[in-house]
Amino acid sequence: MRIFIFLFKESFLFAFNSLKNNKLRTFLSLFGITIGIFSIISVFTVIDSLEDNIRQSIASLGDDVVYVQKWPWMMGDGEYPWWKYMTRPMPTLSESRELADKSTIAQAIGFQVFARKDVQYKGNTAENIEIEAVTDAYEEIRVFDIAQGRYFSEFEMQKGSNKIVMGSKLAQELFQNENPVGKIIKIMGRKIEIIGVFEKEGTDMFGVSKDERIVMPLQYIRNLVNIKSEELDPMIIAKPKPGYSVDDLIEELRGHMRGIRRLSPLEDDNFALNKTSIISQGFDGLFLVLDIAGMIIGGFSILVGGFGIANIMFVSVKEQTTIIGIQKAIGAKRYFILLQFLFEAVLLSLIGGAIGLFIIWLGTLGVNAATDMSFSLSLKNIFIGLSISVSIGIISGLLPAFTASRLDPVKAIAKV
Repeated sequence: MRIFIFLFKESFLFAFNSLKNNKLRTFLSLFGITIGIFSIISVFTVIDSLEDNIRQSIASLGDDVVYVQKWPWMMGDGEYPWWKYMTRPMPTLSESRELADKSTIAQAIGFQVFARKDVQYKGNTAENIEIEAVTDAYEEIRVFDIAQGRYFSEFEMQKGSNKIVMGSKLAQELFQNENPVGKIIKIMGRKIEIIGVFEKEGTDMFGVSKDERIVMPLQYIRNLVNIKSEELDPMIIAKPKPGYSVDDLIEELRGHMRGIRRLSPLEDDNFALNKTSIISQGFDGLFLVLDIAGMIIGGFSILVGGFGIANIMFVSVKEQTTIIGIQKAIGAKRYFILLQFLFEAVLLSLIGGAIGLFIIWLGTLGVNAATDMSFSLSLKNIFIGLSISVSIGIISGLLPAFTASRLDPVKAIAKV
């Protein structure tokens, strides 16, 4: 064991001194492998960060929520004709109530529609603001926090009070530094009281910001708009009880919806049951292609860096031929010579890889500061980068190190 520790120590010192004494050669070698590691790991980091951001955006829809809608989020294979989608009826409030009465495994079933209207407060106007009109089950199905004020009471929901809860960005736009709770705004010419402000959530990967939304009772807005209109994208939303999966709930809702719409066993469903995993599966293939593309792009960069190290190591062997001859003449074994040069190649590659990873880390800090997106250099990618560095060092340095270990000591010393 002690002999291996000695070999490791001596090989490391030899490699370190060789790198220190040949600064230009070391810089050129580091530059090549740094670019290579930077290329491949930066691609992996961007892809992984984009994937994380997209999946978080999808998860914000609710990974345990089922959406009963007219249109599916992912179309079929073409066997189901498009005109059948067109003729499907829209989900209705009465259907959501029937489902809530019939379901045994749903924790909550609600109904919501979406509208876009201008919002006015004194001289300030926010245009085309998304309004979610919801039933009282919304609070059980959606995850959100209230920063100021409160959420609707059950009585306010059922009565259809002229009250709203708004997003933090919209509140800032309309009221600047004023407390918006208790203020009166106008929507569609109606006076409406603000009772709460949602906690800031930020903008997701699809450019959607819930910080600019307004939530109001469905019972209020149904007096102003036709909640059966397809333009309002009416949908039924449902969440399973603990212990039941989304797929369990989908199967139950399918049976109840077919019964509510009186579909015969031979008729196709005239509704869609959507869940967020459908979107995630659609992105799986895309990320696989991007990963492969990243490996190809980075692979060429790593290849160039590897050839650079191999070339520099052959030069190093040639420059130190006399030293190798003297070492062998006084009894140094072949494996000792081989390890010396192999350590030099690995150390070169590791330092270059570490510099590349450090540059990527600085880049993620800059991107995070400049944008709303979140980029991070994961431990997995750090491990991959260092592993590639070591592998390239071994592969690139093996032949030069082997050549050095096979030199004849007499001929090597004779080249003084």
